[in-house]
Amino acid sequence: MAVNSQPWFLEHLALYQSDPERAHDWDSRPVGGQGIVPTLLLETTGAVSGQARALPLLYQPCGEGFILVGSRGGSNRHPAWYLNLLRNPLCSAVVGRMSYRLVARTVSGPERDRYWHLMTRCWPAYLDYQNRTTRELPVVVLRITDATLVTQPGNSDIFGGPQ
Repeated sequence: MAVNSQPWFLEHLALYQSDPERAHDWDSRPVGGQGIVPTLLLETTGAVSGQARALPLLYQPCGEGFILVGSRGGSNRHPAWYLNLLRNPLCSAVVGRMSYRLVARTVSGPERDRYWHLMTRCWPAYLDYQNRTTRELPVVVLRITDATLVTQPGNSDIFGGPQ
């Protein structure tokens, strides 16, 4: 179930579910971005509902897996996907043609600083988002525990297919 009802978001989610390779390289210009940015389709378990929640997010790779920022556009509240990961750090993601099982952790200190810098180079608006709120935007590392090739949508558990 999608938590964002913006048309661009719903289109991106639908594209990721039908053609993950095309959806990976997202053209952010229609929403004020600088161009093509890498996205993954993250699936978490709802902290309250217990239901699967999937949404596309900007990311950057790191040695363990992937980096995310819990920005929610600079809101004073954390995004639902981040709260879901705090409750249950086990998650999955599709990145292009690969499906991953992951474990999330929030980073701090010098590790956070390094990854924050990397993410703000990818999406400079994170700096503006941070200035809009008093909370520190969390930086999350998704550590890969398993990976499989998605040969077609439906063959990965994130698309509701066999596990």
